[in-house]
Amino acid sequence: MKKVTKTEAEWRALLSPIEYAITREAATERAFTGRFWNSHEHGVYDCVCCGTALFASDTKFDSGCGWPSYFKALNPENVREIADHSHGMVRTEIRCNVCDAHLGHVFEDGPPPTGLRYCINGYALTFRAGATE
Repeated sequence: MKKVTKTEAEWRALLSPIEYAITREAATERAFTGRFWNSHEHGVYDCVCCGTALFASDTKFDSGCGWPSYFKALNPENVREIADHSHGMVRTEIRCNVCDAHLGHVFEDGPPPTGLRYCINGYALTFRAGATE
């Protein structure tokens, strides 16, 4: 897998301020305010930083949390899990495995068949309508 690396200046030139804060500084958008949390279109959600395919719309579900939620990654090799002990919590952070963008967190309270809930910041994603991969 070819990694994508850029300088801070290059990331800032590529991304909007909120996209930069979320993906490069691990910020979080407020619930029910980001893009895609209530989207129901068919397609694929990609990393806003590098375009890597991350989640398919047929794995998206309404978790009620206010962020786009998916029960599995399109290709598990494209996401990386990291233990996150910030804010007095124990969570599992999800990052793009190609460009190291912070995407969100994964929890073990999702629906079948995986039981997982990938809770992802909408500003960490772009969307390709009608795409399957």
